[in-house]
Order: sequence, then C-alpha cells, then structure tokens
Amino acid sequence: MTTKRVLLFTFMCTAVLLLITFLATAAQSPDAEPIEQLGESIFSDTNLSAKLNQSCASCHDPEAGFTGPISDTNAHGAVYEGSVPGRFGNRKPPSAAYATLSPVFYMDKKGLFIGGNFWDGRATGEKLGNPAADQAQGPFLNPLEQALGSPADVVSKVCGGDYGDLFREVWGESICDPANVDKAYDAIGLSIAAYEDSPEVNAFSSEYDLSFDGKTKLSKEERKGYALFQGKGKCKLCHLSGKDALFTDFTFDNLGIPKNPENPFYYADLAFNPLGYDWIDLGLGGFLSSRPEYADYADESMGMQKVPTLRNVGKGSCEADPGDPGCIIKAYGHNGYFKSLAGIVHFYNTRDVLLQCPGDYTEEQALAANCWPAPEVSENVNTAELGDLDLTEEEEAAIVAFLMTLSDGD
Repeated sequence: MTTKRVLLFTFMCTAVLLLITFLATAAQSPDAEPIEQLGESIFSDTNLSAKLNQSCASCHDPEAGFTGPISDTNAHGAVYEGSVPGRFGNRKPPSAAYATLSPVFYMDKKGLFIGGNFWDGRATGEKLGNPAADQAQGPFLNPLEQALGSPADVVSKVCGGDYGDLFREVWGESICDPANVDKAYDAIGLSIAAYEDSPEVNAFSSEYDLSFDGKTKLSKEERKGYALFQGKGKCKLCHLSGKDALFTDFTFDNLGIPKNPENPFYYADLAFNPLGYDWIDLGLGGFLSSRPEYADYADESMGMQKVPTLRNVGKGSCEADPGDPGCIIKAYGHNGYFKSLAGIVHFYNTRDVLLQCPGDYTEEQALAANCWPAPEVSENVNTAELGDLDLTEEEEAAIVAFLMTLSDGD
C-alpha cells in the first residue's frame, strides 16, 4: 500500500471514529430546556408578522452566524426588507449569537457607555433584565420589520400557534388570558432570550475554541494573524480575546465608516424616512439624546455604534469557503458598507492614509479607486486605534485568516 493510500485510510478511520463519538455524545445530551424550545419556536415562526412571511430567523439565520442570510441583499444595501413589501430597516442585522451576554446598559466610571443591544444600544435591558429580551420585543411591532399592530396581536398568534400549549406549560395556564397581555408579551421576549442564551446559539465551538483544548491547531498564518490581532493590528483593544472570549468589550465606537449609498432606507416611503438621502445615522448619540438623564452625553457620542462580537464573523461566507455552493456574501459594519472581511480590515488599516473619495462611493468603487469616502458622521471618529496601522497586505490577510477561525461548528 502506498504512503498516500495509508494516509487516506488513516484519515477515513479517524473520521469514522469522530463521527461515532459525536453521535454517541449527541444521543446522551439532555434535551433543551422547555423555555429554550419555546424560544426557538417563536424565533422561527413566520406567522408572527403582518404578511406571515418573516420571523426573527429571517434576519438572524444560524447558517450565517445569526445575521442576514441573503447574499444579494448583503452585497448591496445590506438592510432587510420587512414583512410589508417596500419597507426597509436602516441598519444591517447584528448577530443574535452571544447577544445575551451583553450587560444591561450603563455608564462606567470612565464615562464609557457599555452594554445594551441593537447597534445604538437602545435595547437597554432595563425592562426585562437582559438586553436580548428587550431587543426581541422590538421587531414584532416595528412597521419596517414584522409590522404587527400591538403586543396583543403577537400574544394572540403565539397562544394560537402550534407551540401554544408549550407557551402555557412554561409560563402557566393563565398566561394567554386577555388580561395578561403585557405579562405574556414580556414572556415572549424572555423566551426568545432563553433560546439565544442556549448552547445552540452561544456554542463556543469554533476552531479557535478547540485550539485551547488541544483538539485542533491553528495554522501558521492563523497564529500570525492572532499575534497581529493582539499587537500591531490593535484589534484586542475593543475585541477582547482569550479563552472563551466574546471578542467585544460591549462599548461603542465611531469607526469613520462611510455612508452606504445603496441602503434602500434612503429611498423608502417618506413616512418612515422624511429626510431621504440626507438622513444620518447618529447611532448611540441619537439614542442618548432621547433619554433626559443621558442627553448631556449625546454630542460626544454621535456616530458611535456598538462594538460587535467577532464570533461567527466569517461563518457561511464565500470568503471563508469559496467552493461551497451554499455560501453567501456577508456584509460588515453597522450599515453593511463592507462586503468582505478583507475589505473592512483594509479600511481599518488605511482609512487615514488613502485619499478621500470625491463622493459617496460604494466599497467596490472605493477599492478600485484606492480611496475611502468621508465618514458618515465626522465627529468622534476613533483615530487612536485604527486608520493608519501600517499593516502589509500579507499581515492584513493573516488577520482575516485568524478571523475565519472564530466560526462555531467548524
């Protein structure tokens, strides 16, 4: 038998043993808690929308790392059409994975705002004790998303759904009484958060995670990328790393990301965006201005968006696996301006080095012209931690290679 055949035979035997071990482990694993099962059912139910065509999973698909799964949408405007045709949100869907680990929104002793969910932090967690639970209630009633009319509409559909009995089992027989609408609506948010907090969503099963237990080993390029991530690239300053790290510090930052000129929200019904193309995403500052106790901090927070987790950042992307027929283009940044990790890493590296584009270029146009457009919000741009990192092309590629190791299930 040739050496090649011996290696192939050894590989096949190892693969079979791993599969048997996996199946045995899966068979012994306890079922998900009833509240997690309930949360997953609600999360995946398209009936919980005005046109019976959109669920939470429509914009937070597990195969895409719990973010937007439509390649063509990501390749352009990157925001998703709601249940009602022609209505679009204004930001790219953030990942729902690891969202439950964000703390309740607060300001620390240094004056930094931390926690919450949504890109601007407005799902604070002050209502239900977990920002993910607060966030879960938002899309149901948002006319640009699932577009249901009231909490009572949502509760009625949940109580009458295939999992209505499970809802009553988890929350009590009286939960569906008309007098308990507010309580039931809160229970729906908490159920979704329970699912999002489950090991199915927060799996910690990436190649990066397995390397800590010696179950796999990062390649030379991936290890180089990690070293750059920790050092010259300054990534760890916001995306904390280490064993079981969440790769975010839950703070907010204005990275100087340009306006996404393909965002359909700019051209939507004036009832939802009366400013049209002149609308500016003020991020955290816009939210703080709506809260009297925080309004004094709004100006210094304009343009800041929540620092996202980097876990699953490449999951499902054609950049990670160009040979996969099911792969998608993924979008990056709060507005989906960037269409690849290579693109956004290059932006972090060269934002303050390249010339400014003479207009609102797309990423493709900017890369072709070797320029970057002006920031959408020019105030409060972080110039201390990105913009001129002096990374080589090879170093940029190594960082991207490392980021690909953060996908769960790989």
